[in-house]
Amino acid sequence: MLRPTQKTHFLCQDCGHSSPKWNGRCPSCQSWGTLIEFKEESPSASKQYRIPVNTESQISTLDKQPISDGSRISSGLSEFDRVLGGGLVEGSVLLLAGDPGIGKSTILLQVANSLTQQGKKVLYLSGEESGTQVRIRGERLGVDTSKIYFLSETDTETIGPHLSALSPDILIIDSIQTLTSSTSSSTAGSIVQIRECAQIFVNWAKSSGSPTFFTGHVTKEGSIAGPKVLEHMVDVVLSLEGDSFGNLRMIRNSKNRFGSTNDVALFEMTGTGLEQLTDPSAALISERDTSSPGSCIAVALEGSRPILCEIQALTNPSTFNPPRRTITGVDFNRSMMISAVLSRHANVQLGNQDLMVNVPGGLRISETAVDLPIAVAIASSYLDKLVDPSSVIIGEIGLNGETRSASNLETRINEAYRQGYTKVIVPHFNQSKFKLKPPIEILPVSNLRQAITLSTK
Repeated sequence: MLRPTQKTHFLCQDCGHSSPKWNGRCPSCQSWGTLIEFKEESPSASKQYRIPVNTESQISTLDKQPISDGSRISSGLSEFDRVLGGGLVEGSVLLLAGDPGIGKSTILLQVANSLTQQGKKVLYLSGEESGTQVRIRGERLGVDTSKIYFLSETDTETIGPHLSALSPDILIIDSIQTLTSSTSSSTAGSIVQIRECAQIFVNWAKSSGSPTFFTGHVTKEGSIAGPKVLEHMVDVVLSLEGDSFGNLRMIRNSKNRFGSTNDVALFEMTGTGLEQLTDPSAALISERDTSSPGSCIAVALEGSRPILCEIQALTNPSTFNPPRRTITGVDFNRSMMISAVLSRHANVQLGNQDLMVNVPGGLRISETAVDLPIAVAIASSYLDKLVDPSSVIIGEIGLNGETRSASNLETRINEAYRQGYTKVIVPHFNQSKFKLKPPIEILPVSNLRQAITLSTK
């Protein structure tokens, strides 16, 4: 009897696309150099391992399925609950990704401590660190290490009996890329191993009803390492972002089956862990210098949350050809577009000027409603005129120098008023959309020149 031959194909490490032959570029996601050889396991060896759970699968009509009461488990951190949609859902699987050293293990250890204080049984499974290392971190963070169960193991078949015996209420796996399963001969961290191990624990979470956390590494481009299918398998995808040289940390949800997406939670990294920033606007603008030109206040919308932030700009005659452009915290290409509009429609000639734009605090803004504040900050530095310290600027800019409306303007204006600002410069198109007149002076502008004139002195 002939043995079945192993079928060889090539898998993309970014998107999981399968190809019968190797290509320099993935046919699906168009990424270069991401296809790796993969030998398909024989049917007998590819049977997936399942962690025993005291439940049985039964077929019934949809109306016979159990109904959730909608209750959630609070993580103990209000900012973390915000990006979860209000708390942990029974049987949910969450993926927390971020750069090395950004604070993934720290925030999950703090969450574990908060959950144990609520009487929850938490198991912290680490494949990267020893128990001693995790204990040292926990004691530094002020965590009650006597109430958190710990296991250092990477083999899923060994982990399974421990899970069945302990039956934890919450499971934390740090990280999913370190786990292996004997059902696959691939090495740890490969696409196949990540997919197999993730599926094992997803099945366990759904069967046991215990919320499960995965931590995941990211590539140099910032995307989650491993197959794209990993993000499809989980219920919530969280990204921990921040400047490695700064203290600001943001958790952003790009996927949430139980709530809204693109919400943001803000934390500050301290010696005792991540502290919540319940009022991020006040924290981001507290150190603003109003005595120098090139600074103005914008209101960025992160998810459904308005956040006041400072936009800084500096122009200086260049000694280089071409002049330097240094942009931090906002999109580079959009900043170049704004500088071109300034030169053409506002007589702010930047062709021989070095240009620097910065958002202090490590915040990264991608929305278009900060176009006008960026333009005003650049013009303020170029003209050497101060921006009115009592004003806030909101709006998008078109290529002809016209101002365009911004979304959720009333929410933004109310946040500016709450922080003590008395004036707001907005595109004139937005005035007709106000349902209630905000208790703040509204100055509508129709083009870039008007905005610069009203805001500078």
